[in-house]
Amino acid sequence: MPALPDDRIKPSKQPRAIPRRSRGFFSGLGPGLITGAADDDPSGISTYSVTGATFGFGLLWTALFSFPLMTAVQMMCARLGMVTGQGLAGVIRHQYSKWVLWGACALLVTANTVNIGADLGGMAKVTEMVTGIRSMYWTPIYAVTIASFLIWWSYADVARIFKWLTLVLFAYVAAAFFAKPDWAAVLRATVIPHIEMSSKYWATLVGIFGTTISPYLFFWQASQEVEEERKEGHVTLQQRKGTTNADLRQSRNDVVTGMFFSNLIMYFIVLTTATTLHAHGKTDISTAQDAAEALRPLAGKGAYWLFSLGLIGAGMLGVPVLAGSSAYAVAEAATWRGSLADSPHPSRKFYAVIAVGLALGLTLDYAGFNEVSMLFWSAVLNGVLAPPLIVIVLLLTNSRKVMGPRSNPRWLSALGWITVVVMTGASIAMFATWK
Repeated sequence: MPALPDDRIKPSKQPRAIPRRSRGFFSGLGPGLITGAADDDPSGISTYSVTGATFGFGLLWTALFSFPLMTAVQMMCARLGMVTGQGLAGVIRHQYSKWVLWGACALLVTANTVNIGADLGGMAKVTEMVTGIRSMYWTPIYAVTIASFLIWWSYADVARIFKWLTLVLFAYVAAAFFAKPDWAAVLRATVIPHIEMSSKYWATLVGIFGTTISPYLFFWQASQEVEEERKEGHVTLQQRKGTTNADLRQSRNDVVTGMFFSNLIMYFIVLTTATTLHAHGKTDISTAQDAAEALRPLAGKGAYWLFSLGLIGAGMLGVPVLAGSSAYAVAEAATWRGSLADSPHPSRKFYAVIAVGLALGLTLDYAGFNEVSMLFWSAVLNGVLAPPLIVIVLLLTNSRKVMGPRSNPRWLSALGWITVVVMTGASIAMFATWK
């Protein structure tokens, strides 16, 4: 069926004179770009480093393979927020029973709490590496700093500052060329999947999927589309409902760009660690120092600083997204007022969810887990918990009752279901080969 013209979808909402996503990465992040930046959080950096060190080039193909899958899921979440004018939890509340709503929130909050703890621990550990001050002191400092930023500033202000630190991650691109890999082998590994029937392989694959296709990003994407509408003066639900063809195209470009840069960084972290660590017999990463060694061909003695700055910047972008996505979900489910654009007083319960999430994550850091292992296994947990939430997203965005004429095109729905099958299959294989 041909696309309906904009004025038949929503007469009151015309394409913007200056599209909200055409402002450029450095002048302002759109929801898709900010989601892509948050996707390469400390858990992701650690998971990709472990992948390259353990399996060499063997899992490079996952960067290419996961790109259309993660893009499809985030695009569906963006469309949901734009068409309904609500976040994901808000839509679930109107369409399904309370046990579905709170079950989805429970999956999200569980995964996010573990991920917050892992990311805070990773940030603290790399700070210990370059300062010599024990990580146990740095963890609460980072937690309080992030909480203060979110309470007294907007997340947009935080992102505007710390996105610059994440550019350090592009050092992996340069380091890969400095390390002089066998480019013919790299190309083969990129396009030809390598499969092993071992629990370690499947756990790593689940971790890769879990850190690229993460539950918190689903809720965050939809909620940030709503925030974009609020910033433009669409404060009521009725004002936010519906979208235009132009805005959907802008959203698609925003999401594709964000996911592309996310997976570009993923690809080169795996490639660099495979070339510099795995190729020289370092196949087991257990400390931040081990992971930082991958940047030595480029940075020499400054490798630790380069790695630390990149990981801290990624954490300062990622942890607020983790805590914020939990708060948006719980607030929408409980019909509380809540937004990162609000001051704390009118959104006390919303900010309380953020504070509790950070506090619980902080508690996990004092349980004695190895930081690198915790970062890796938080990604695996995301990979196991994501498929049920993707099914909910698919059912909502395929529903004409919810989306009207903006329900998923067949290709987008097909990619979504392929994502569910692939991630579920990888999790089953992980548990089946577990020893």
